[in-house]
Amino acid sequence: MSAQRLDCYAGDTRHSRILTARHARSPHMLDSIDTRLLAALQTNAQATAQELSDLLHLSASQVGRRRQRLEAEGYIQGYRARLDAARLGLRVQGFVQVHLGIHGVEHADSFAKLVQARPEITSAWTMTGDADYLLRVYCADLPALNVLIHDVLLTHPAVAKVHSQIVMDQLKQDGPLPT
Repeated sequence: MSAQRLDCYAGDTRHSRILTARHARSPHMLDSIDTRLLAALQTNAQATAQELSDLLHLSASQVGRRRQRLEAEGYIQGYRARLDAARLGLRVQGFVQVHLGIHGVEHADSFAKLVQARPEITSAWTMTGDADYLLRVYCADLPALNVLIHDVLLTHPAVAKVHSQIVMDQLKQDGPLPT
């Protein structure tokens, strides 16, 4: 909102409070406590309000209100458990670059539906550069990866070729976002 627009309401405290509240919720207005709270939740999403209050030097109710506000404003999109892929029998992690031979909305939508329907594809990105898509996949073994590539991906009518890379070792887990 422009400074002129704010000035025209300066005399009206009700409108000033509304405008200030809206402005305070913009993505650029996180304070240091908000960023510390986000960092703490990325490390341990199950932390109690009391644990967070001790860490942030706020009351548990203040931490709870901040957490609810950050959730409502979309900074916190959800909470998930991180599972051990190997313990679940998923011994092969790979990245698959997909190159389409046919481009168009119809083919992109069809490919997106395929990606959503396959549980072994855990992440997918559209890309710039040579490949159109990058997929992260988890499979039980190499034959399962082979089936995914040859019997699922390459049979899609828009897919021209795929290039796969198998993860040998993961040096860093998906870490928290910098805050």
